[in-house]
Amino acid sequence: MLFPPPTGKCCAARRHRWPIALIAAMALSAAPAALADICKYLDKEGNVIYSNVPPEKGLKRLSCEGESSPSSASSPKRTGAVEGVTARSTTSPSSFPRVDSTTQKSRDDVRRKVLLEELSIEEKLLAEVRTAYAEGAPVPLPDERANADKYRERINKLRQMVSVHQKNVDALKKEIAGIR
Repeated sequence: MLFPPPTGKCCAARRHRWPIALIAAMALSAAPAALADICKYLDKEGNVIYSNVPPEKGLKRLSCEGESSPSSASSPKRTGAVEGVTARSTTSPSSFPRVDSTTQKSRDDVRRKVLLEELSIEEKLLAEVRTAYAEGAPVPLPDERANADKYRERINKLRQMVSVHQKNVDALKKEIAGIR
């Protein structure tokens, strides 16, 4: 005999197993719903809503991931490596407008010019702030001579401004170096 004969204690334990088994079965049957397609809807106010369940009335369906319609052909495909992670293509679609190399070079030249102007301005501001900062020991202003906290506050602000302008200069140089 594999199971002990039913007793009051044993039957009570089995009665408690039923709800657990029922809950587990319900949870497993609900799992496919969690893997349903995610659809994109637009409400009357123009808000975009994503949902995996049918929407309430009044929502306009824009697209669904995984559907076999032409609109989903341009949607990202699942990689399968990690559930829920999408792989995006780095190539432009054939319908994407192309720019000839002369136009792109002209755009890059304008961009470089604008960035160089910004860099020049930032370098001037950095030089001014460094002069005012005087390596952390600027001359106290008349009202700061009696108030040391006010002097320290000004030094901290100048230090922050030097840092901000230096970061801007570095970022602009990096951006300019990246232009073709």
